[in-house]
Amino acid sequence: MRYLTARKRAEGKGAAHSGPEHHWHMMVSAVGLALIVPTFLFIFGRTLGGSHAEVIDKFSHPGVAILTGLVLFVGLRHFNSGAATMIEDYAHGTARKLLLIGSTCLTYGLIATGLFSLAKIAL
Repeated sequence: MRYLTARKRAEGKGAAHSGPEHHWHMMVSAVGLALIVPTFLFIFGRTLGGSHAEVIDKFSHPGVAILTGLVLFVGLRHFNSGAATMIEDYAHGTARKLLLIGSTCLTYGLIATGLFSLAKIAL
């Protein structure tokens, strides 16, 4: 018979028994967003109000296109992770499952739409 203390059984496990992985993912994506979003906002702000040709010219540049793609992907994945946490905390049963499926479909739909639009501009 193995004897485990209560602390040893609980160590590294949260309520979902997944440990700190979710928190670590949120922290890494938050730091990444904190680094790339100000740069994106600066570029976006400078092109805001420009003509269609100026905007297409700016966003067809490879660096700006990659930065925009990163902001779309990382930002929406961060949103999905936070929304899933909120849904898991406050919804139960079938509503919980439907809300999780809906938020995931919304997130990946927005990512696909944004990346498709960016590809149309950049290419």
